Amino acid sequence: MPTLSGAVVLVTGANGGIGTQFVHQALARGAAKVYASARTPREWDDERIVPLTLNVTDPASIAAAVTAAPDVTVLINNAGASVSSPGILSHSDEEIRSNVEINFFGPLFLARAFAPILSAKPGAAIIDIHSALSWYAVAGIYSATKAALWSATNSLRIELAPAGVHVVGVHVGYVDTAMAANVTDPKLDPAVLVTKVLDATEAGEYEVLADDISVQLKAALSAPLEALYPQLASAVL
Repeated sequence: MPTLSGAVVLVTGANGGIGTQFVHQALARGAAKVYASARTPREWDDERIVPLTLNVTDPASIAAAVTAAPDVTVLINNAGASVSSPGILSHSDEEIRSNVEINFFGPLFLARAFAPILSAKPGAAIIDIHSALSWYAVAGIYSATKAALWSATNSLRIELAPAGVHVVGVHVGYVDTAMAANVTDPKLDPAVLVTKVLDATEAGEYEVLADDISVQLKAALSAPLEALYPQLASAVL
């Protein structure tokens, strides 16, 4: 069973609102060390927190992180990027490539790189932050990359289970962070999200539906597409 007590945790996107909560709450649950990674890591007022330079889109940076953090037992793939407009056809080449690199390739390649290390550790875990938009394709390439990560997480879970590595997928709607600063809908407190995620991880759960939006969207997957996307009713055939 995964545990944060005595764990060595690596958090990607540690500078952000959710990442910062993962750093602090992991330590509060007894983690021995947390690698707080970011492209430009910041200083932390705790000797148990190790700033780590990591660009999840750069294979050399990922390899360097594996070398620098060979004692990791819990990998938290939290880093992500959003887009400025909803329509996938309106996204620029750069937005599309950036979202694929950060939201999909990054966590997948990190999981692959750390898999041999985690497989040798008792109580090891990988936590992937998806989105409720994994199941609701209204955010263009962002939704597409999160759907791809959801699928990859399912594959990783199956492949790593024999080695004892527990893989958790997290779905959440809007979180009160800089990424959702312009959103007027209700937003989940990052501290509440991270508490739910770490509770579920230590309970051995595989999936976290962190809010009502996620619960409703997953349930809607079994309905006809026209129910999930009523705008199809007005489509010209």
